[in-house]
Amino acid sequence: MSNSLTWSSKLFSAYQHLAQQYNSYPPLEHFQQPISAFERYSALRNSRKANRPLSLSVTIPFCANACYYCAKKNIVTKDRSRSVAYLASLQHEVSLLAQHVDQERPIEQLHFGGGTPTFLNAHELTELMNSLKSNFNLVCNKLTQYSIDIDPRETDWPTMGVLRDIGFNRVNIELQGLDPHVQRAINRLQSIEQTQNIVEAARTLQFQTLSISLLYGLPKQTPQSFAQALSEIIRLTPDRVSLQGFNHSPEQYPIQQRIQVADLPSSASIQQMLKTAQEKLSAAGYLYIGMGHFAFADDDFASAQEDGVLQHNIQGYSTTANCDTLGLGLSAVSQIGELYYRNTHDLNAYQKAADAQQPPPAFGLHCDTDMQIKRSVIQALTCQFSVDFASIEEQYSINFKDYFQPIWSQLETMHSDGLLELSNTAIHITPQGRLLTAAACEVFTGTHIAQPAAPQTALFSRAR
Repeated sequence: MSNSLTWSSKLFSAYQHLAQQYNSYPPLEHFQQPISAFERYSALRNSRKANRPLSLSVTIPFCANACYYCAKKNIVTKDRSRSVAYLASLQHEVSLLAQHVDQERPIEQLHFGGGTPTFLNAHELTELMNSLKSNFNLVCNKLTQYSIDIDPRETDWPTMGVLRDIGFNRVNIELQGLDPHVQRAINRLQSIEQTQNIVEAARTLQFQTLSISLLYGLPKQTPQSFAQALSEIIRLTPDRVSLQGFNHSPEQYPIQQRIQVADLPSSASIQQMLKTAQEKLSAAGYLYIGMGHFAFADDDFASAQEDGVLQHNIQGYSTTANCDTLGLGLSAVSQIGELYYRNTHDLNAYQKAADAQQPPPAFGLHCDTDMQIKRSVIQALTCQFSVDFASIEEQYSINFKDYFQPIWSQLETMHSDGLLELSNTAIHITPQGRLLTAAACEVFTGTHIAQPAAPQTALFSRAR
């Protein structure tokens, strides 16, 4: 498929606000229903019977410093000893849930996120990985994808060596800005030399994939300082670049109240940043995968997209189809079949459950047929920039246009504006609309869509 991009100021002005509203599907804010231990065990049993691929997502919630842009409920502390009790509780959760997973079933993907995973010292990281290896079938080779998020301020060469030795083969380096004014505004002082040091370590130690994450729209950030940071990143030649816009939501994330609204860049400046990113990354040989992700043509994501097998789930892009994700740790997110849930944010509640040999409190939802339909549409848009109506109609016994009639006028407007091409058989995101694919996804994420009376019975009789 073609990964070409073109820029449209008109589309950015009209749809950037809508694109910023979309994060993932189903939205985490809809995870409201208490999920019992029985529901989790039952979902894991069904997953085992279906022999679906399994990935693990492990959360280390601690950070030594508070980053003011953060949209996560991390635990900020200088007390490194707090990790001891947390690791004990995490290992209880690991051993408890592993009893419901086939021990021969290989773990194809593993991710450590946070917080800051390397808040743990080398011994603790090794201990945690050994616990996972004792309870799950972790096979460390070139086919498995075992990744970890890296804060260059909290990582050095010896730590990178430990990570490689215990089985990690992919790293994502978080670099949110290089301008000192921006760094002070977000309370994240990080030099390019620190990042270069970790990149050199990753290359020397032969990590398979190196990714760098960058935010645009940060306080005190200018198009010039952003362009300079992007140039520095391109010189490091990471395999992937993840580019995400900063969404200032202080009412939802209290730490962001420390950011002065007057320091945020204008819409015109943000537009220039995104346009610059598109031009610079394309010129450097990166292909646009979607949802802010760029990669070289020989990257796994690019190859999977070309072959039509790229996936997008609660953890982002993946090359493994129909993969279930088991989240472990505080605030960890799981998707097991049609069950989605998120572990509690409350550390005391998490540890209390572990002491009682119970899984932590969790809230989530069961993905009904309506959500499955929307998920399939969004999956196609985010992975292939298009959705074929016939494939959705055949899978769910619906008429695509009738089913989505409540939002059809919005799709027609997007067609008129040039964000997408809408026909009687398909939706195709245009080259100038691809950076704003999330806007189209957001239209499909609305509340339950009223269905026409005729196909309703057939639709729900085929619920999976």
